[in-house]
Parts: sequence; C-alpha cells; structure tokens
Amino acid sequence: MKHTLSVLVEDESGALSRIAGLFARRGFNIDSLAVGPAEADRQSRLTMVVEGDDQTLQQMTKQLDKLVNVLQVLDLTQRPAVERELMLLKVSAPAETRSAVFDLVQVFRAKVVDVADEALTLEVVGDPGKLVALERLMAPFGILEIARTGKVALERASGVNTELLKVSPSENRVPA
Repeated sequence: MKHTLSVLVEDESGALSRIAGLFARRGFNIDSLAVGPAEADRQSRLTMVVEGDDQTLQQMTKQLDKLVNVLQVLDLTQRPAVERELMLLKVSAPAETRSAVFDLVQVFRAKVVDVADEALTLEVVGDPGKLVALERLMAPFGILEIARTGKVALERASGVNTELLKVSPSENRVPA
C-alpha cells in the first residue's frame, strides 16, 4: 500500500539526507519526494510517498520522530487531505492534431505554457490520478518529455474526506 507522509523538519543542512538515509538503510524506496519552505521560518515540509504495510510504516514513523531535526510526522493516507502534483508535459502537436490537443487541455483545465511549430508544452496541476489520465490521453499524440514534481499534501482543516463524498448514481436517486 502506498502511504503519503507529511514531515515537518527544522531547515538545517543534512536533514533531508538523514531522512532519506533512514529509508534507504531499511530497504524502503521513496516513490516521490517534494520539499519546500513551511509556514514558520527555518522549517521545511517534506511530502513523501512510500510503499509498505501499515505496521512497517508505523515503525518508520517512530524512527522519523526520533531524528533530531524532525518536528512532526503525519501519515496522511487515512486522513482527509488535499493532495496536488504539478506536471509539465511536452507533446507533439503538428498543425493537423493541434486542435485536438487544445480540446483536451481545456477539459483538464491545463495550460499551454510554450508553443513551437511541432510541439506544445502543457502545465497541469491536480491530484495524481488527473495527471495520469491526461498523460494517457496525450500518449497517442506523442509525448516528447515529462517532468513531475511529486505529490504535496496537507491535512484538511475542515476534516471533510472528499473520497467519502463520492456517491454512486443508485444512491443519488430520490425515493418515489
């Protein structure tokens, strides 16, 4: 199972190296890692996506908590959270297919950030599933390059889990 961890750390040299080393020593692969300044001065937030069972991740969380520079560790996997990722996608777009690419750009609320004679560079922000869907739909046009940031996530202050709000069509009917 994939887990999303949000780790708040003191912004000191070597902090990221110690965290990555902790995972590497235990044979864990970090699928995605995004790091940036946090809300307080001299603090950074790491968002990591790692694979493992609940028990192993619980042990890793305890190990992370023991590191000197780590201030907070949250496993957002089962918590209501907002998750986003950024992808830049360079796609082949000669004149004969360009309008079809533009149509998909609009559907996905992406942006065209660079235009060339035979290619377009797209910027899309959203949950990882949205990015994968756009990538799959663009594949037949010819993907030239991809760059992705990795997931960033924060726990929802509202506590509302949007996954629980998805209702099947049969549950949405009005009783007769």
